[in-house]
Amino acid sequence: MARILVFAGSLRTASLNKKLARLAAAAVQAAGGDPTFIDLKDYALPLYDGDLEAAEGIPPNARKLKDLFKAHRGLLIACPEYNAGITAVLKNTLDWISRQDGAEPGSVPYEGKVAALCGATPGQFATLRSMDMARHVLMQLGCTVIARRLGVPRAHEAFDEQGGLKDPNLAAALQSLAGELVRVTDRLSA
Repeated sequence: MARILVFAGSLRTASLNKKLARLAAAAVQAAGGDPTFIDLKDYALPLYDGDLEAAEGIPPNARKLKDLFKAHRGLLIACPEYNAGITAVLKNTLDWISRQDGAEPGSVPYEGKVAALCGATPGQFATLRSMDMARHVLMQLGCTVIARRLGVPRAHEAFDEQGGLKDPNLAAALQSLAGELVRVTDRLSA
């Protein structure tokens, strides 16, 4: 069973991307995977600073995140878009996790991982630019990023009162994304 770590690149409690990530975790489970949803707000990290790393080492929360990444074969990330780009919290998280820790290379938490990307925004572009940037970073770190992705435009109107997607086509697309991630992760893990 594919273990998939699911999170949003946002800290805001009422984040549209956290809503989408929670739905994505349920979609992973429905597709036969074993999802773990985390909230990056629970893993506060300082901004990456080489001087801080040299003086204090890897922050405890970065080590916790490294362990979570290593314990999962796949990643499903909901990517918000700030000013047409990847969020600072997502980039900072990926950077801290990629730091060498003792004798362990920084690539270890990413090696052999399969990632899928989605995103929600009140705007029209459905976080496509942010997902492109996240794809680039993840591939550079050694992840296989599946081509399928899901952008939810006008997301402030996309969710019903129970937190589900109103549009059945979007809900089906999210299920399809999760299913492909689980299948590819299982296939590459075999």
